[in-house]
Amino acid sequence: MTEEQRGARQIVAEDFNAMAAMGGVRGIVESVLPAVVFVVAYVSSQSLPVALVISLVVVAGLVIARLVQRGSLVQSLTGFGGVLIGLVWAALSGEARDYFAWGIVVNALYLAGCLISILVRRPLVGLLVQVFTGTSQKDSPMRSRHVAATWLWVGVFAARLLAQVPLYQAGDVAWLGTVRIAMGVPLFAVAAFFTWLMIREPSQDDVPADESGEG
Repeated sequence: MTEEQRGARQIVAEDFNAMAAMGGVRGIVESVLPAVVFVVAYVSSQSLPVALVISLVVVAGLVIARLVQRGSLVQSLTGFGGVLIGLVWAALSGEARDYFAWGIVVNALYLAGCLISILVRRPLVGLLVQVFTGTSQKDSPMRSRHVAATWLWVGVFAARLLAQVPLYQAGDVAWLGTVRIAMGVPLFAVAAFFTWLMIREPSQDDVPADESGEG
């Protein structure tokens, strides 16, 4: 299970764990470090080739670290697929801003997916709950909560696009990288927490004594 899957699974956990939602310490490092290194290397050197080489070295180091711990090359490369795509796009276009283009595309796809799932009355959050719990969500009394939680994620992805697209168009790599990091793992964890609050089933301890038959 990837760090992203473990983070998404927190929405159905009995107790929400913020670190798990962010993929743990390694997940945070792997999510943040490549972008930080790329931005710092590019801004300080004003050279895209230098930034690309340094970033590739860092990613290679992270992949090797995964291989040492897990021994799966496919899983390791998949975990950094988005970073590698960004590096390739930037190298091919010669534009440093294109390092972040794939992330913008992914957020647009997620936004579209959430909206479509709401329109077809199969809210994405409800589908995730079904996947992780095995509980059918058809005609579930929780459907309205799943719809509301999916709208929350629509807001997350829309906010990312509204913040990042203008910076991408302006070619402001430093601010684009900063906003990308700030609205990445931290925002994901916050949204996951509120999703957990919105869809969690009340436990026995949450039910007043007179309602639980104990009073």
